[in-house]
Amino acid sequence: MNLTAESVAEALVVNVDEERIDAAVAIQFKDRMRDLTAGAGGRIILDLGRVIFVDSSGLGAIVSVMKFLAPAHRLELAGLTPNVGRVFHLTRMDSVFPIHADVAAALHGAGHDL
Repeated sequence: MNLTAESVAEALVVNVDEERIDAAVAIQFKDRMRDLTAGAGGRIILDLGRVIFVDSSGLGAIVSVMKFLAPAHRLELAGLTPNVGRVFHLTRMDSVFPIHADVAAALHGAGHDL
């Protein structure tokens, strides 16, 4: 699972450099997110701009990371592609996560601007 992280302003931006978060990579995704966010301060923004497919296992992995980070951090999502956005909307997870149009919007503090 190819994830990279960089500190920007007072946030840790985690970029998902994969096209899919599915059953084949869900466990690796969770483990890698835990590694990258351990000891992080401030906001955690997950950039999903390159992800074109999320299945139920992938969605469960993202929710698991959200629970792992709580209550110290709130996982925010950015750059949802249309297919991924539909998954979050249909499962009503768009009411659980702060969702931003892109990382720039997230960094400027705009919530649910998708």
